[in-house]
Amino acid sequence: MEASNVQPNEAQMKNFYSVWALPPEDLKPRLKKLMHELRSEFNGPEFEPHVTVVRAVSLTEGDARDKFKSACEGLKEYNAKVEKVATDYMPHLSLLYADLTDEEKKIAQERASALDENIGSLSFRITRLALYKTDPEDQTFKSWEMVAECNLDTS
Repeated sequence: MEASNVQPNEAQMKNFYSVWALPPEDLKPRLKKLMHELRSEFNGPEFEPHVTVVRAVSLTEGDARDKFKSACEGLKEYNAKVEKVATDYMPHLSLLYADLTDEEKKIAQERASALDENIGSLSFRITRLALYKTDPEDQTFKSWEMVAECNLDTS
């Protein structure tokens, strides 16, 4: 009997998927400017501004899309408020991804507050969620891609 070289069907392959709340378009330039400054100082990769709502979960693309679509049904717009610049994980507005020591984290937090004095009390409306394929092994984040998006209910 011969060994089979059957590769898993693309639809059966598991990848990592995250759910992001997308900030309003008019806020993106402000966030991107702050992110650029922090990246320049602390050498992190470039990525789109977002609030991580669900961190990376291993699923097939079909399952990820189905769960995302189901979760979005009837979900209403909501207000998001930054309470502080910190390194707590969930949920969080991502400004910088970098492997920093505790001392460097403290410096980055202080720098973010100095660059944008109101970042620690920022408030904005979340009207869209996005499902992103996010490979945790890709430290450049170049493989990260949006696979689905939903507009939240305005009523």
